[in-house]
Amino acid sequence: MTLSAAQARRIALAAQGFGRPKPAAVGIRQLNDALHRLGVLQLDSVNVFERSHYLPLFARLGAYDKADLDRLTFSRKARYVEYWAHVAALIPLESWPLWRWKMREYRDKWLADPSSWVARNGEMLDWLRAELAAKGPQLAGKIEHESGSKRKGGWWEWSEVKTGLEYLFYMGEVVSAGRTRFERTYALAEQVISPDLLGIEIDKHEAVRALLVASTAAHGVGTVRDLADYFRLPQTYAARVLTELADEGAITPVTVAGWDRGGRPLKAYLHPDARIPRRIEAAALLSPFDPVVWERERALRIFDFHYRIEIYTPEPKRIYGYYTLPVLVDDRIVARIDLKSDRQNGVLRVQSAWHEPGQPRGYEARVAELLRQTAVWQGLGGVEVRDRGDLADAMAVELGEPLLARSNDPEPAVAATAIAEV
Repeated sequence: MTLSAAQARRIALAAQGFGRPKPAAVGIRQLNDALHRLGVLQLDSVNVFERSHYLPLFARLGAYDKADLDRLTFSRKARYVEYWAHVAALIPLESWPLWRWKMREYRDKWLADPSSWVARNGEMLDWLRAELAAKGPQLAGKIEHESGSKRKGGWWEWSEVKTGLEYLFYMGEVVSAGRTRFERTYALAEQVISPDLLGIEIDKHEAVRALLVASTAAHGVGTVRDLADYFRLPQTYAARVLTELADEGAITPVTVAGWDRGGRPLKAYLHPDARIPRRIEAAALLSPFDPVVWERERALRIFDFHYRIEIYTPEPKRIYGYYTLPVLVDDRIVARIDLKSDRQNGVLRVQSAWHEPGQPRGYEARVAELLRQTAVWQGLGGVEVRDRGDLADAMAVELGEPLLARSNDPEPAVAATAIAEV
């Protein structure tokens, strides 16, 4: 089966929930359906505009109450749990057993290495297990305070307590029991996961099969690298399993025009339930960690969109801005806009706006309306546009606002480990 590049692009967007009519009202049911369609929701601590995990649902559904998503994902009776399933991410609670093999691999690797932190700090790990068993779910900071454990340096330097909790989290002995002001509450797995789920044992091969089928459903169509990356599975192993699934008819091998490397077509697979829409109608701001663009090679191949987040780039070397979001209009990424929620002054600031080379114009009014809707969703009174970027003037005109001089305010510094500290 051969697909055109345009068909593959529309399939990918439809699989991610774009092109559907947005609901008149968004509640728990709509959020839950969208989250299950994605299968994984990446977490990130940067909130200069909005924390990243809130954005994919806004992009697909429109405005919703963030407290509903918090109840669904971070409450004591949440239907989701955190694991390192792409990077730090939320996954449906029922999919937690699919990661037991990875948890075992981490544990076996570290215990077999006498120089590892886990092997050298057995007493600390035993103390943490006992502390959580006796006192129940706790914030790392509370345990640090009671133990006298101190951070080694700045905010991103972990204490022995925090380090131990994170190792136990990787090994599946500890899970998240929600978050308070985005700080993870740690609990023993049996304090959060039901006995039925805890008792499920799935070997690595069967788990990877299930994860790759889910990845193919979430992508609609993808290469081996695409499908392995969705859940950060080993690519060589994933390639063998995808061949096995294709031989069984669970997924369909396809060729996509233009998807090649060195003139050789890339292996690609289509999910049997994937829709091939004739057109996609959408207008959305994409988080830097949205599945549509998080695998940068795939974004380049599908959208001809070269994307690098610049929060870790020194300010003088930034091209587009500190927290630049791709702008999706229909089935194209047509622009990128750097946003900041200025809550003190009650405005959404467009720090810069850039037209994507090679994309047709005529989308400006739709993007301006999207920015207005975004400001309302954020509880902000309006939108202000700074004079930076070749799209800034058009955005100011469409918004009916004066174009403001470039800001001299320095951007906030972000530690290089910020994404991991979630």
